[in-house]
Amino acid sequence: MGTSAFFILSCVMFIKFCVASDTITSNQSISDGEFLVSSAQRFELGFFSPANNKNEYLGIWYKKDPHIVVWVANRNSPITDSTGVLTITNNATLVLHNRTKTQIWSSNISTVAESPFVQLLDTGNLVITDKARRSTESYIWQSFDFPSDTRLPDMKAGKESNDDLDRYLVSWKSADDPSAGDFPYRIDNHGLPQLVILGGSAKTYRTGAWNGLRFSGFSTFLNPTYSPVFVYGKDNSNYVYEPYNSSAITRLTLNQSGFLQRYRLNERSNEWSLMYKLPKDECDSYRQCGANGICRIQKSPICECLNGFTPKLQEDWQLQDWSSGCIRTTTVLDCQTEEDFLKVERVKLPDLLEFSLNKSMSLRECEAECLKNCSCLAYANSDVREGGSGCLMWFGNLSDIREFIGEGDGQDIYIRLAASEIESICNSKKKKRLVIILVVSILSGMLIMGMVRWRSIWKKRTKRKGEEWELPLVDFSTIVTATNNFSLANMLGEGGFGPVYKANLSNGQEIAVKRLSKNSRQGLEEFKNEVALIAKLQHRNLVRLLGCCIQKEERMLIYEYMSNKSLDYFIFDKDRSALLPWGKRFNIFMGIARGLLYLHQDSRLRIIHRDLKTSNILLDSEMNPKISDFGLARIFESDQIYAKTRRVIGTHGYMSPEYVVHGKFSMKSDVFGFGVLLLEIVSGRRNRGFSHPKHNHNLLGHAWILWHEGKGLELMDACLKDSCVESSQVLRCIQVGLLCVQKLSEDRPSMSSVVSMLGNEGSTIPQPKQPGFFTESSNTDGEVESKDIGSHTNDTATITMLEPR
Repeated sequence: MGTSAFFILSCVMFIKFCVASDTITSNQSISDGEFLVSSAQRFELGFFSPANNKNEYLGIWYKKDPHIVVWVANRNSPITDSTGVLTITNNATLVLHNRTKTQIWSSNISTVAESPFVQLLDTGNLVITDKARRSTESYIWQSFDFPSDTRLPDMKAGKESNDDLDRYLVSWKSADDPSAGDFPYRIDNHGLPQLVILGGSAKTYRTGAWNGLRFSGFSTFLNPTYSPVFVYGKDNSNYVYEPYNSSAITRLTLNQSGFLQRYRLNERSNEWSLMYKLPKDECDSYRQCGANGICRIQKSPICECLNGFTPKLQEDWQLQDWSSGCIRTTTVLDCQTEEDFLKVERVKLPDLLEFSLNKSMSLRECEAECLKNCSCLAYANSDVREGGSGCLMWFGNLSDIREFIGEGDGQDIYIRLAASEIESICNSKKKKRLVIILVVSILSGMLIMGMVRWRSIWKKRTKRKGEEWELPLVDFSTIVTATNNFSLANMLGEGGFGPVYKANLSNGQEIAVKRLSKNSRQGLEEFKNEVALIAKLQHRNLVRLLGCCIQKEERMLIYEYMSNKSLDYFIFDKDRSALLPWGKRFNIFMGIARGLLYLHQDSRLRIIHRDLKTSNILLDSEMNPKISDFGLARIFESDQIYAKTRRVIGTHGYMSPEYVVHGKFSMKSDVFGFGVLLLEIVSGRRNRGFSHPKHNHNLLGHAWILWHEGKGLELMDACLKDSCVESSQVLRCIQVGLLCVQKLSEDRPSMSSVVSMLGNEGSTIPQPKQPGFFTESSNTDGEVESKDIGSHTNDTATITMLEPR
C-alpha cells in the first residue's frame, strides 16, 4: 500500500488527526496531509498528485469516492516535492509556498481587510472574505472566477461588467497532467454570444448563437436537469446554468481530447453517469460540410448542399470529403427582381462570420432589408421569444449548419435563391405530396377496415396476456404520467435490466417502475421469467410485484416502492452505515435468510435466485429487507438437486465456485451468495474490491484468516462497536457466514439450518472449512455473462482519480 493510500486509511481510522474545518484564518495554514472540508462534507481541498505524476498540486475534489478533481490552483506551477503550504496573508492574499519558501502561486489580489479568512463552500467555491462582510457580493476573491477544466452549478462563464475577468474552461494536458491543455471552452461574443471549443485558435465546435431561450445548436434533450441563463450587454456576457432540482449533483468537464461531458451523480450507487457529450456526433464538428452545406445526421451521406447550391469539387464529395463546400448553382442572380427566399426549418444557424444585427426589426422588415442588399445571402430572427424579433443577416458563405429533427429544436432561416429555383423546388415538393396523398388514401381505407378487426383481436389478446402473466396490466400512458415522462429526477438507479423510476399514481400510491432497456443485457426472457416467478410468490421478505406493462417494444415491471433504497446504499457508506446498528443488521440477516428459505422450501415452487447481492436487497420504511430482481431465477422440480448452464451470468464476488467454473447451480449456490452477504453486512466491506496490506485475499479470505487466528471480532464494522450487545452473537454470524461460503457445495448448510443456527443461541455450529475463491483478489466489481470473459471498451470519459497526500 502506497503512502497516499495509507494516509487515506489513517484518516478514516483516526479522523481527529485530519483537518476537518472549512475555514482557515491568517494565523493558520494548510500543508501536505491536511484538508479543508466544506460544511456538508461535499468538497475537500488539499494537496494531491495525479496518477503517474510525482508533482504536487493544490486542488478541490468531491470528498466521497470517486475523488474527482474540479479545480487546481497551481496547474501550471507544480510543486516538485511534498512540501506545499497554503496561507492567507493579512492583506487577504492566498499564497502557496514550497519548502524553500518560494512562492509557487497566489490569488494575486491585495486589499485592506480586518480579519481575512479562506472558506471552502458546499458549492465547491473557495472564497476569501472578511469577517466584517460576509455576503456573496463582497467576496474578495473566489476560485469560481478562475476555473480549470470543470464547471459546477452557480459557476459563471464569460465576463461581468464590474471586472475584466474572462471565465472559461481549459482542458488538462493529459489525464496525469493538470496543466493547461490544448482545448479552451469559452464565450465568443462576436455579435451574438455563443460557446465555442477551440483547438488551438481554430474552432472545433460551437453551440450556435444565443436566441433568447437557448443556443440555436443545442438540442432540447441536452438540458433535462438544468435551465440555462445568459446575461449579455455591451460590457458583459456571462452564462450560468441553474438546476431544476437543487439536490441534483452535476458537473460539466472539458476532457483532454476536447469533448465536453455533462455528468450527474447517482447518490444511490455513488457513481457518475454520463448525461451527454459534445460534440455528440459528426454533424457537431465545426464546418463538417464546408461552406453552404448542411449536415443531416439521419441521412447517408450526412452532408448535402443547401438548395440552390452544388458541390464545388464533385470528385471530393464522392469520396465523402466535404471540406471544399458548395457554390451557387445559378452563379449570377438578378438582384432585387428575380429572387425570393426559401425557408429552411430547424437548423443550427450559420456561424457569425460576415453578418449584420439589428435587434429592433421584425422578421418582415428583415426580409425587406435583406432583399434590398444584393450581398445579403440569408436572414433569420435573432430572438425567438414571443413569436420572434430582431434581424440577423448573413453575407458571404454560410458555414456550420446542421439540421435537427426534434420538435422545438433549432431555428428557421431564410436563404436567398433565384425565383426559378424556388419554383422548381416547390413543384418537386408538390409532386411528392400528391404521390403521398394518393398512397395514404388507398392505405387509409384498408387501415380503417382493419382497425375494427384489430381492436377486437387486441382486446382478446390483452385479456389473454393478463391471464398469462397473472398480473394486472397497466397502460403505458399511465406510467408516463406517473414517472413525469421517465424524468431523470425520478430515476432511482439502473441495473442490468434497465433503469428504475419512482412513480406517483393519480391515487397517491407510490410505486417503483423497472423499465427494460433496449440495450439491456437482460431481455424478454428475463422479463417473462421474473413475472412468471414473482407473481406466484408471497412472503414478507420478497419484494411485491404489483403489475406490468407490455406495449409494443415496451416492457416494464411495477413494484411496491421501497423508501430506503437498497442495502448497499447504507452498509458501504461510512456515514450512512451508522444508521444500521447491530440490531437492525441482525434483523436484516434473518429476513434475508427467511426469504431464501421460503424460495427453497416453503413456496409452491422451488426457486433458485442466482443473483443475491446487496443491491438486490431492498429496505422498506422500517428497514425490513426484501429480496428483489428475479430475472435470473430458475424453478427446480421437487426432487431436482442441481442444474447446469453454458451461460454463466451473475455478479462477481457473489457466485459460487461450482457455478463460475462448471456452470452448475443449486440451492447451495444461493447459500454461498447469502454467506457473502452476511460477511459484507457484518464488516461493512465489499467482497470484491477488498484490500489489505498484509495479504492479497478478498473479504472471504480475510474473514477466514481472522477466524483461524481467533480474531473474528476484528472483522466487525467499526461503527458497530457501540451498538453490539453480545460479541458471541457477532461471532456466531461470522461462523455461519463462513460455513455458507465453503468451497464444496456439499459442505454448505441448507437455508433451514442457517435460520436455525442464526436464531438459536444454543445450537451447535460446526467449524467452517476453507472458503471458495480463498485466493481471489480484485479491485473491481462487475457482472459476467459467460465463462469467456473478454475485454470491451465503453464510450466513457477519462476521469482523474487523485491520490491525496
